Amino acid sequence: MQRVMIVGQPGSGKSTLARQIGQITGLPVVHIDKIHWMPGWQERDRQAKTDMCEEVHARDQWVFEGGHSATWDERLARCDTFVWIDLPYPLRMWRVLTRSARYFGQSRPDLPADCPEQFSWEFYRWIWDTRHTGRRKPEKYLQAAARADKEAHYLRTTAEVAQFLSDLARRYDTGVPARG
Repeated sequence: MQRVMIVGQPGSGKSTLARQIGQITGLPVVHIDKIHWMPGWQERDRQAKTDMCEEVHARDQWVFEGGHSATWDERLARCDTFVWIDLPYPLRMWRVLTRSARYFGQSRPDLPADCPEQFSWEFYRWIWDTRHTGRRKPEKYLQAAARADKEAHYLRTTAEVAQFLSDLARRYDTGVPARG
């Protein structure tokens, strides 16, 4: 395991899983939100995001979580491990709301500085609107990863996430406790 691609809808636990994989394996972790956003919630232009993603893809090692799906073909080609976290909508929404409350007014660890967490009805509505359509592309990439003989993981419950981490910790013999 040298290059890990993690996808999933908001609140699925991509950032947390990426940090945990990084902790267990020692691989560097890249959060798409640090590429997508600049300080002050300013969105980076599309080409700059693509260039930054391509720079990450070219590295020998990474755990790369998140979107900018325009670069997913290249990311999939470069990864050796693909993980899709596909947790149920109610759990994901609960996680997003509690995350908003927990970090309200401050930047989360997976965001650039000066991007304070906020309650955003627009974001919550987008999560609702894409709860079904947002699963189509990850499903295709999971199938493509499996066909390409990549290590492919489809995690649908917090118990499956915990088992994945536990198995990974045993594989790396780190003794790092798995958290779901």
